Amino acid sequence: MTTIHPTALVEPGAELGRDVSVGAFSVVGPHVRIGDGTVIGPHAVVTGRTTVGARNRVFQFASLGEIAQDRKYGGEPTTTTIGDDNVFREFVTVNAGTAQDRGDTRIGDGNWFLAYTHVAHDCVVGNHTTFSNNAQIAGHVHIGDWVVMGAYAGVHQFGRVGAHAMVAAGAIVLQDVPPYTTVQGYPATPHGTNSEGLKRRGFSPADILAVRRAYKMLYRQGLALDDARAAIAEAARDAPVLAPLVDFLAVPGRGIVR
Repeated sequence: MTTIHPTALVEPGAELGRDVSVGAFSVVGPHVRIGDGTVIGPHAVVTGRTTVGARNRVFQFASLGEIAQDRKYGGEPTTTTIGDDNVFREFVTVNAGTAQDRGDTRIGDGNWFLAYTHVAHDCVVGNHTTFSNNAQIAGHVHIGDWVVMGAYAGVHQFGRVGAHAMVAAGAIVLQDVPPYTTVQGYPATPHGTNSEGLKRRGFSPADILAVRRAYKMLYRQGLALDDARAAIAEAARDAPVLAPLVDFLAVPGRGIVR
C-alpha cells in the first residue's frame, strides 16, 4: 500500500507505483514517476522529468532530478532516469541532463551513493557502483559497472571510468581510467589493477592474471599506446575478460591516465 505523509507534497500528475512511501515534508514533482516499493525519506525532493525505478531508497535531504548546474541550460525539458535498487544517502544530488548532450542523466541498478555525493548533468552511471562520501562527478561523465569511487574523489567533465575500476579516496581524475585499473593522487595516476575487487566478484584466477598482464602491456613495458592496444587486442582472443578493456581503449576520450 502506498503511503504519503500528511506533510509531504505530491504534485498532481506524479505517478507512484505500489508500496511507495513518501516521508514527512518531502516534495514529489508533477512529472515524476516512482516505481514499486521505492521509499522517499523525509525532507527529500524528487523533481523535474524524473523516472525512478523500483525498490530505491532515498534518504533525507537528497535531491533527485533538479535542473543542471550549467550556464548553458535554458529550460529545456530534459530528464533524469534512475533504475532499480539504488540507495541515495543524505544530501545526495543528481541533476537532469542538458540539450547540449544526451538530454538525460542516467543511473542504472544497484548503486550506492553515500552522503554528499553528486552526479552532474548528462552523466551515465552503470550498475553496482559505490560512491563513497563526498565523491563527485562533473557533467558528461561515464562511470562503468562495479566502479568504486573513494571518499572525496572527483572526475573531470567528459571523463570516463571503466568497469571494475577503483578511484582512491581524494583522487582527482583528469583523464580516462581504463577498466580494472586502480588510480590515486592529484592528478590521478595508475597504481595497479583492482585485483581484490575482481576476486570478490568471482573472477577466476586465470582472468585476474590476464588482466594483470594486460595492465603491464599498457603501463609497464614501455609500449606506445597504439602498440599496447594491439597487444591487448591480440591477448583478448584467448582471454574474453579483456574485451571491455579493448573496447574502452578504442574510444579516444580524454586520453587515459598515465
